[in-house]
Amino acid sequence: MFTGIVEETGEIVDVHDGPEGRRIRVAASFCEDLEHGQSIAVSGACLTVEDWNADDFELFCSEETLERTYLDEVEVGDAVNLERALPADGRFDGHFVQGHVDGVGEVTEIEQVGDDWYFGFSLPEELARYVVEKGSICVDGISLTVADLRDDDGDFVVAIIPATYDLTTLSGKAVGDPVHLEVDVVAKYVERLTEGYV
Repeated sequence: MFTGIVEETGEIVDVHDGPEGRRIRVAASFCEDLEHGQSIAVSGACLTVEDWNADDFELFCSEETLERTYLDEVEVGDAVNLERALPADGRFDGHFVQGHVDGVGEVTEIEQVGDDWYFGFSLPEELARYVVEKGSICVDGISLTVADLRDDDGDFVVAIIPATYDLTTLSGKAVGDPVHLEVDVVAKYVERLTEGYV
């Protein structure tokens, strides 16, 4: 379980593609605190620590993960958002995030308004029913609130405060770049529970 509150950005320092999947090494400041088997959200995708040292850690991306994310496209030098799993006694500051990427969207617009930023993202048709204005959505591991839902265009807009812009990979995004999307799991459970009643 995660909250969508990014701890820091890490840097991809090694990528190895093999017949079973892809191994990625990520440099981060908290590596000395890691343990084997810990879960880390890497730009919103929940992955498992397999190896680590004082400077970086290694993750394995299965074919399933690569098919559902854009992690098959990351390269050495790329930045990724990082969040370790929420401890049982930790603060819950974002929203329920599982680290299960539902789909990949694209940045459709970026606009700075004063100190804030407005980002537009495309929304895959199969996810649109789970997204509502003022509802929660996770974009590249960041817990965000939908400011505007544009059904005609098939995209949505979020407002980004300076702290979020500076502390995440959003500051390096450009129009056309891919992003991981995870919709609010509560919406999916409600849909499942109410099937047959409508």
